[in-house]
Amino acid sequence: MRAAMAAAPLGDDVFGADPSVNALQEKIADMLGFEAALFVPTGTQSNLCAILSHCGRGDEYIVGQQAHAYRWEGGGAAVFGSVQPQPLDHAADGTLPISAIEAAIKPDDAHFARTRLLALENTLGGKLLPFDYVQAATDLAKAKGLQRHLDGARLFNAAVAQAAQSGGDVRVEARRIAQCFESVSVCFSKGLGAPIGSALCGSRELIASAHRIRKMAGGGMRQSGFLAAAASHALDHHIDRLADDHALAKRLAAGLAGIDGLMVEAPQTNMVFVDLTGAAKERSVELLAALNAQGIHTMGLYRLRFVTHLDVDAAGVDRAVTAIRGFFNA
Repeated sequence: MRAAMAAAPLGDDVFGADPSVNALQEKIADMLGFEAALFVPTGTQSNLCAILSHCGRGDEYIVGQQAHAYRWEGGGAAVFGSVQPQPLDHAADGTLPISAIEAAIKPDDAHFARTRLLALENTLGGKLLPFDYVQAATDLAKAKGLQRHLDGARLFNAAVAQAAQSGGDVRVEARRIAQCFESVSVCFSKGLGAPIGSALCGSRELIASAHRIRKMAGGGMRQSGFLAAAASHALDHHIDRLADDHALAKRLAAGLAGIDGLMVEAPQTNMVFVDLTGAAKERSVELLAALNAQGIHTMGLYRLRFVTHLDVDAAGVDRAVTAIRGFFNA
């Protein structure tokens, strides 16, 4: 990847003149079946550009309570675009119930914000949204005149899991998921292992709008082709290996099973969530500090979240299991 970055031809992407950025945008758009794509620094900015391209002031988007585009992005759509979120509770499998989506769509009345967009996330907290559900939810949105956006930060993790179920090809499954939506955000710096960057895919008209919003949001970068080259390398070399991350997540979950005070959620992709119960819950801060001291990093904003990725191997997983078991056995 570093060699690809060093060798990347460069230009000025603010003026659409960076050949490496242009090549990446064409590659990801073609891969997912869209007319165009836009390279942006972060997934947060990609979702912001999408929502503000689909919606105007006084509009709203339907989204999940735990969706990144609602909960973890600083309220950007509301702050920068005066677009109101309408968050819904998730079912246990991560889906938004179809009946709840339909009930949340506002009538065309001056008392209400205009419902313009359904935003889903796949994977959501490591959970694969069932493809039949994705089709049903987006079909409903289309029938009701709504736009559809996918936060596919981990779209290729979803595609790997879906391909494992269907016996299909990962790239075909990624395209099948993406084609249920009018815009899709894809992150290159998660499981794909690039140092930075996401892409927003959509129609030429939508991407033209998103390009303007990216500029306003400070996301226009000059000679960013060396970053795009890293993302392009990731698309060429790191998609199929995501299955290794999923296997390691299962290894981690199995290693943590049976520890008193830990409730381990069986992983579907590359995330392992752990809830602390009883006396163990009182030691959560101490546990995080002990793990960080050993170079084992986990997020504990609301649950313990362990994520396997390109830089984690079986030995690393086993070291984490040993550290956690040792903490509770001390």
